[in-house]
Amino acid sequence: MKKIFVLTGEPSGDKLASKVIGRLKSSRHDIEYLSVGGEHLKALGIKSLYDLKEVTYLGFTRVLLNILKINKKINNTVKEIIKFKPDILFSVDSPDFTLRVARKVKKINPNIKTIHFVAPQIWVWREHRVKKLKSFLDHVLLLFPFEKKYFDKESIQSTFTGHPLLDDQEKSKIDISQIIKKDKKIISIYPGSRLTEINVLIPILFTFIKLISEKHKDLYFVFHSTNEHVQLIQNFLKKENPKNCGVIVDEKIKMQILRSSIFAIAKSGTVSLEICNAKIPSIIIYKMNKINFFIVKMLAKVKFANIINIAANEEIIPELLQSKCNPKNIYNTVDHLLTDKQSLEKQVSKSQKIISDFKTDRSTEIAVEVLLNHF
Repeated sequence: MKKIFVLTGEPSGDKLASKVIGRLKSSRHDIEYLSVGGEHLKALGIKSLYDLKEVTYLGFTRVLLNILKINKKINNTVKEIIKFKPDILFSVDSPDFTLRVARKVKKINPNIKTIHFVAPQIWVWREHRVKKLKSFLDHVLLLFPFEKKYFDKESIQSTFTGHPLLDDQEKSKIDISQIIKKDKKIISIYPGSRLTEINVLIPILFTFIKLISEKHKDLYFVFHSTNEHVQLIQNFLKKENPKNCGVIVDEKIKMQILRSSIFAIAKSGTVSLEICNAKIPSIIIYKMNKINFFIVKMLAKVKFANIINIAANEEIIPELLQSKCNPKNIYNTVDHLLTDKQSLEKQVSKSQKIISDFKTDRSTEIAVEVLLNHF
């Protein structure tokens, strides 16, 4: 039996990893797996060393406050990987955790092939990190074509796969009439997958919903959640008791809800690509504490937070960050866009041109080929 250890650090990485490993498991049955993963890898029958939330820390200050705990978790993870003796360590995203583990594993056992998916965003900040990766990574899988030049420069093996979440999805129809009444227009809301994000953004979003519902009576708001945080969001719903809100966790229903939406409001992150791929207009929101934001602003080399806007060097999708991320601003922006059909069509059209460069429609196949070539 061949062995692969799948290493993730947060729900988005768990989801990406599952796309690749799901494809690999369907074609090869002679591979044993172990992971640090979440609900998506678990659904594939892959055991995780511990709950993913134990390593999902948000922001510089929280990392600093938990540095001893994180270091202990890194060392324990390294120990378990070495004990498992995988042929391949497949690390996905969350570089501040996964790459620190990979570096230690490679130092202890150089025979373990290290393949990392989702390159660190060196085009945003800390470009000097690329040189360090050369010493312990055998291969890097890239989501975006413009990243390759950074790795070619340092002679690091890399492959552009495209983004798995942009691959052509099976568009099976699911009846959502029991969830949403036909006379309602759906707005999909993505409040984040981390506890800190949800606690910050949910109160802002509920106040926005109250404001916009006074003018637009036919809207229904659906919160897209993970299993881990659905109870938290439901508790917020019970407390606020809005008549035009719901929450979903099922992935297939989520996609059907998104495709049936007229608009989406999303925390800045990977999900914005899924929204654009579904051709749904949106806005991006985000808020962090002032110290973290100051550090980000000081280090960042780009003007925007959203990958679509970064690639276009233009704010195609409105970004409401920090002080702009408040109920009144969200209301004004969404209300304006909902009443300006031309702006919505323009946003969708421009974003489609950008994400066409991120697509290969066989990203998971390419990633699987790279993994198999390293056995």
